[in-house]
Amino acid sequence: MKTSVLISTYNSPLWLQKTLWGYFNQSRSDFELLIADDGSRPETAELLGEMARHSPVPIAHVWQPDDGFQKCRALNKALAVARGERVLLTDGDCIPRRDFVDVHTRLAQPDCFLTGTYYKLPKNVADAITEDDVKRQDAFRAGWLLRHGLPFSSKLLKLLTGPPLDEWLNRLTPARPTWNGHSASCLRSQAIAVNGFNEDMQYGGLDVEFGLRLNHIGVRTRHIRYSTITMHLHHGHGYVTPGMRERSHDVKERTRDQKLQRAERGLDQWLAADGRGTLNPDDRVTWLKAS
Repeated sequence: MKTSVLISTYNSPLWLQKTLWGYFNQSRSDFELLIADDGSRPETAELLGEMARHSPVPIAHVWQPDDGFQKCRALNKALAVARGERVLLTDGDCIPRRDFVDVHTRLAQPDCFLTGTYYKLPKNVADAITEDDVKRQDAFRAGWLLRHGLPFSSKLLKLLTGPPLDEWLNRLTPARPTWNGHSASCLRSQAIAVNGFNEDMQYGGLDVEFGLRLNHIGVRTRHIRYSTITMHLHHGHGYVTPGMRERSHDVKERTRDQKLQRAERGLDQWLAADGRGTLNPDDRVTWLKAS
């Protein structure tokens, strides 16, 4: 298994369905899908059970009970179960273009993590995307998006570039070299070395903090924002509570200032000494389609 794709989700089965259409239509199939579920209601499990029958790749549902926003904990449990040499992190509201897994695999370097980007869609355009639009890749074409109500923007350049122009733009981009949780990948061994995601964090900066710790152990950042893309589906953030951002910001800045390399409360809680995942009794790992 070359790559484990970890998809975070929480009570968004319609968006997750559109996201999975993208992974079922990738240009390669040497990867597995792990759904890192932060306590969704049964509708998500029902959707996954139905969709797994059509999946061309192994797919597992890694579910934990709802305990508020605990995305880092859910991602760590999926990391513990993952079998790939590399891990590719994304969200259940980001539809990947057909080349998404291929680009993250082909451009991988052992001393770098790759970080990409998304194109944020308004709700009316996100709602309009059908399975056929994903299969035909129409949902990634500027003309289709504009016809369905997307306002014109210079950001459309992300959809119009290809080799070799994309590599030049990747080098010239002024975007900060951070881990972007909707499109980022590294060796699984590197994620283990920094003890996975920091479970002292909730919403706000958790991806950046993870990337900082990778940088602190010598893993450089490589932009691939013009080489592939995901389409981000519109949604609210009703799960964010007062003070959540501030607390997470403080953890992130401590990691930056002290150049910390490992999360104090992270992945090692869910890994046995022999490297196998060991989760809580109330957690569920369901392989819906085995390799």
